Amino acid sequence: MAERRRMSYSVHREVLDEEAMDEMGQKSVSKTSLREKVKKSVRCSGHQMKSCLLGTVPILSWLPRYPIRENALGDLISGISVGIMQLPQGMAYALLASVPPVFGLYSSFYPVLIYFIFGTSKHISVGTYAVMSVMIGGVTERLAPDSKFMTWDNVTNTSIIDTVARDDERVRVAAAVTFVSGLFQILLGLVQFGFVVTYLSEPLVRGYTTGAAIHVIVSQLKYTFGVNPVRHNGPLSLIYTVLEICYLLPQSNIGTLVTSVITILGLIAAKELNAFLGKKIPVPIPVELIAIVIATVISWQFNLQQEYGVDVVGVIPSGLQPPVFPDTSVFGQVIGDGFALSVVGYGIAISLGRIFALKYGYKVDSNQELVALGLSNSIGGIFQCFTVSCSMSRTMVQESAGGKTQVAGALSAVVILFITLWIGSLFEDLPKAVLAAIIHVNLHSMMKQFLDIPALWKTNRVDMLVWVATFILTLLLNPDIGLAASIGFSLLTVIFRTQLPKYSMLGQVPETDIYKPLDEYHQVRRVPGILIFRSSATLYFANAEMYQEALNSKSGFDITKLLSAKKKLEAKKQRHEKKEAKRVKKELKKNGVDVNRELNMEEQNHVSVIEVDAERDPSLPRAIVLDLGPVNFLDTVGVKTLRSIRRDYGEIGVEVFLAGCQSGVVDNLQTAGFFNDKVTKSCLFTTVHDAVLYCQSAIVQSQSMEYKETAATHF
Repeated sequence: MAERRRMSYSVHREVLDEEAMDEMGQKSVSKTSLREKVKKSVRCSGHQMKSCLLGTVPILSWLPRYPIRENALGDLISGISVGIMQLPQGMAYALLASVPPVFGLYSSFYPVLIYFIFGTSKHISVGTYAVMSVMIGGVTERLAPDSKFMTWDNVTNTSIIDTVARDDERVRVAAAVTFVSGLFQILLGLVQFGFVVTYLSEPLVRGYTTGAAIHVIVSQLKYTFGVNPVRHNGPLSLIYTVLEICYLLPQSNIGTLVTSVITILGLIAAKELNAFLGKKIPVPIPVELIAIVIATVISWQFNLQQEYGVDVVGVIPSGLQPPVFPDTSVFGQVIGDGFALSVVGYGIAISLGRIFALKYGYKVDSNQELVALGLSNSIGGIFQCFTVSCSMSRTMVQESAGGKTQVAGALSAVVILFITLWIGSLFEDLPKAVLAAIIHVNLHSMMKQFLDIPALWKTNRVDMLVWVATFILTLLLNPDIGLAASIGFSLLTVIFRTQLPKYSMLGQVPETDIYKPLDEYHQVRRVPGILIFRSSATLYFANAEMYQEALNSKSGFDITKLLSAKKKLEAKKQRHEKKEAKRVKKELKKNGVDVNRELNMEEQNHVSVIEVDAERDPSLPRAIVLDLGPVNFLDTVGVKTLRSIRRDYGEIGVEVFLAGCQSGVVDNLQTAGFFNDKVTKSCLFTTVHDAVLYCQSAIVQSQSMEYKETAATHF
């Protein structure tokens, strides 16, 4: 890169305070009233109605202009590829949600079609997702545990689980919490609450998904080893589950374990082959589909369920389920879970959507995405689906296979529809251990997120702390409570960073109007007689006291002691004057003079006075300039702090000026009553340099007056 040529500039203007700036710039004082804002928002014209309709139903704007020749082939190949992936993933993630596998296929069909109509991202693949499924599984197993469906078998004289009744109840719970999460997303979208995703930082999301992936892996260990641990709920349930599985390991089903190991090794080898051939073949090999086909054939041929006790998927009904409104009696028990699902699902989808929108140069409407996901989940809940979001692996396949629009998602739904209607029943002999193995292998990308820790250690250790804390909280408190705790911790780090900003004394870069911290630049020089103080954060109730303490510390003198000494001197003066007044009064009375008439005149002649501030302390600065450039708002405590600083330093003869105030800060000062007859906007300057020039001029004038007074006294 060529060396940048140094350029110079020269500006000649007057020193500007806020009053002069308002007059020169003709600041607008008119503000739109709340009534006008409401009136404008409800006003509807033909153009506004059309924009609203196209914004609410985006398919109406882009589908009529769909370029068939450019996009159709890529979307077709991409849609078929993603649909093939949806089959094994949908069935596998249904196990995570603790519902029959066929409901994973339903969740890969209805919500995808709804998102096709209302979504704004062209590349994300909406459908089942591991993290969402394990959160659903926590709810279904909490409200419909195995113990609730135990029945006595008179033939074997043992207790058995009524799996049909249990699965029916779990489907009702999953549909209810999915419907509630969809309602939350719709409401948040309608009130323009899309900015909520800003509270889900990237380290938080990645730490959370990694912790949730550990929950997913642990939840599938029972299918991997063929054991039946008791379901644990609440904090530390992950630890209890791992301990119990370790206790049950001697009881593992050998046939199930062998099936799991062979499938995992085969999938890993096939995925490595896929990665090796990635640039040589247009579409990845559908290794999951091949795995479930081979496993189903082997299971059927060798009767693994009967001969070796390998647990299989079981009955898969053909066709689609009729719509049923969710059980409203469950809503009260799943409100918290529904809100957590809505936030997590939206955060993952919008994060991935923005990545591809930035890559391909289009815009994703965050509020419309909330509405689209909300409709997908709420309508999906009516058709017995469980909560969906965006899958990273399917999205990457959709994009790499040539998908360019939402049409690819719709075509993947058509593939799932074909499978559900005609060939779904062929997979009834599929071992559940194979589905668990697919989940384990698909989560390897999330395990790579542990590499974030050393990377964040080098770049930003606070972000690393957020990542690690989120991961630990998610592990210990489960994904639902862990998410809330993680967001709280992340916000606390922001609060602590504003509470502990960097405070600096500034100096002038020679022959410039630039001011930099004295402790960071060797060539920066302190301005004689002027202290320039700056905080790196805004000023509000959480750090107002520390701001004042830092100013006192950096200024080099103790304002509290100076004020205390001044008050003591004033008190001493008052005592001395009272004592002298009594003495004079006594002498006048002794001489027979009318005390009341002559007292004032005699006091002037005979009462000695102690001069306060007769000579100014030369070690004190003449002025202090507070650089408020980093401050973006002031609350009442911040305004009181600035008022207190001006008053305290003013009492010892040090003037305080504010510089670099943003318009919002000036409005905060005005609203809080900072200005009055004595304090006007003339103490606010547009830049630090303006304030310094004004102070230097005032110092010169003051010194000139002091010199004249001293000269007059000598003569």
